[in-house]
Amino acid sequence: MKTSTAVLGIAFAAAIAVPIILRAQSKPTSATYITKEEVDKVNAVPGVDRTIRVVDIGGENFSVGIIHRVGAAAARGGAAGRGRGAARGTPPPPDCGELTSTPPTSGGARGMIAHDSQTEGYLIVSGGGTLITGGHIVNGRHSGPEAEVTTTLNGPSCSGTAFGDDMVRKVVKTGDIIIIPAGVPHGWTDIGEEVTYLSFRPSDHVLTAGYVNPAIK
Repeated sequence: MKTSTAVLGIAFAAAIAVPIILRAQSKPTSATYITKEEVDKVNAVPGVDRTIRVVDIGGENFSVGIIHRVGAAAARGGAAGRGRGAARGTPPPPDCGELTSTPPTSGGARGMIAHDSQTEGYLIVSGGGTLITGGHIVNGRHSGPEAEVTTTLNGPSCSGTAFGDDMVRKVVKTGDIIIIPAGVPHGWTDIGEEVTYLSFRPSDHVLTAGYVNPAIK
């Protein structure tokens, strides 16, 4: 019995030690370079939020992306001639944020999102608009890790209308830098012709290391 117990103890210790050793051995030893030409290629891909690369930096992963949003006038022009599309069914019930049967009726900011575990840094490279941050989302919808596009971009998140006296509406322009901690709602309004910005997303393995945008593979 004592021998069996000793063997089990050794096996258990090995099971704990191996992952620790592997993590120590996997510490990166080289830099990652992303050229302007690669950024431009990814920015030319259709869409709004495009991840460029996700890199393992040791204790966490680090993502760099390029985001391009157009103003209301440009959005209306791009939608001209497309028709209304199919009618939407009844939306599912809210499942994140402050859940209430009597939500506020005024003072909110629509189209906000808060990432569960993903901090973001923005560097505005062209254009500008008003960035809204803070508050809390009421009766939001949660996007889970099962959505590939979500896990590639920013991890599980809560989206909806935000309210709160602590919301900040800040006009940002080319060259400005914004840091948005995980859990802080944020969204855009009053975009001029467009706003384009690099996103920097460090996270405790929320995003999958090794991702490279197909446009630059």
